Amino acid sequence: MGFQPVYREAAVELGKMLAAKNIGLVYGGANVGIMKVLADTVLQNGGEVFGVMPQSLIDKEVAHKGLTQFHIVQSMAERKDMMVQLSDAFIAMPGGFGTLDELSEILTFNQLRITDKPIGFLNVAAYFDLLFDFIGHGVNEGFIRKEHQQNLIVSTDCESMITSLVNYVPVTIAKWIEDIKVESEF
Repeated sequence: MGFQPVYREAAVELGKMLAAKNIGLVYGGANVGIMKVLADTVLQNGGEVFGVMPQSLIDKEVAHKGLTQFHIVQSMAERKDMMVQLSDAFIAMPGGFGTLDELSEILTFNQLRITDKPIGFLNVAAYFDLLFDFIGHGVNEGFIRKEHQQNLIVSTDCESMITSLVNYVPVTIAKWIEDIKVESEF
């Protein structure tokens, strides 16, 4: 849940906004943590929530039982694949290793143009600032392309986040694969 109440408050605010704008929530289907707060808030405000969880986690009794739809899969990889298929956009909220895992995959999918769906970071209490420092450092050192960094949507408030996601147009990523082939010829 995080130690600061502002994380929970942001989940409640985002949940209310998603429901008010008739935007469904797709998430991992857990009945714990900040995502439970988000899911419960969407549901309490008349919205739809879709969970995706591997059987192994269901067996550990962490599945949310009150969702609009619940998809059971066999693995974490299958879970992430289904979440990508069901989603129109992605919002990262403060979290731990699971958040980092899902972010890494969707950032890579975006980089490789496997998906052009928008990726937003709800940067509550500057939570992601160190990650943005890492990404900026990767750009400065030539490991991350500037256009991939520019494709990320960062906001500290839910309203501007949703507006940016709805209005998203991917940054044109020209011929970066050809460029890195040339750069690798040294």
